[in-house]
Amino acid sequence: MTSPAFSLCVYCGSRPGADARFADMAAQVGHWIGSHGGQLVYGGGRSGLMGIVADATLAAGGRVVGVIPRALVEREHAHRGCTELLVVETMHERKRLMAERADAFVALPGGIGTFEEFFEVWTWRQLGYHDKPVGLLNLNGYYDLLLRFLAGGVESGFMDPRQMGQIDAGADWRPLLERLVAAAGFEAPTRLDRI
Repeated sequence: MTSPAFSLCVYCGSRPGADARFADMAAQVGHWIGSHGGQLVYGGGRSGLMGIVADATLAAGGRVVGVIPRALVEREHAHRGCTELLVVETMHERKRLMAERADAFVALPGGIGTFEEFFEVWTWRQLGYHDKPVGLLNLNGYYDLLLRFLAGGVESGFMDPRQMGQIDAGADWRPLLERLVAAAGFEAPTRLDRI
């Protein structure tokens, strides 16, 4: 089997959200990954945005690696259709494996688990544990208040602009994904675009 062109870790909600645009965006993101020969790395669930992005990646011919703790297999309804489904013992192992298997990271809209994963991988980058691109997809202004809060952290002297410069936040999913994949050192995927 051919190696994927790139491996993108997507953090997102195990719920679909109240606005249908969130589900539509997740489907487009998954289709983009699959149609560009990419690999999705994600939390291994089949519900909400998690399931939508995984199904769309698979339908477009991409590989999907799901990583899920044993205790959440039933609660998050593990996606048995993943190309690779890794059942681990702890959340720490889940996040470590996802980070190891990815070339870049992007957080779509989601809840507390998405926030925690995004902040951890961003923290790891600023501490020098990795130098992989980290993105935040701010669809429909979902992360506006968070971004304002973070800017307040800089203004209050608890963060510096360099830390904010380590994340790429954007409202339009396609250019954001293209920037993340290019920043990870892969050929500009716009040349392969089929959607």
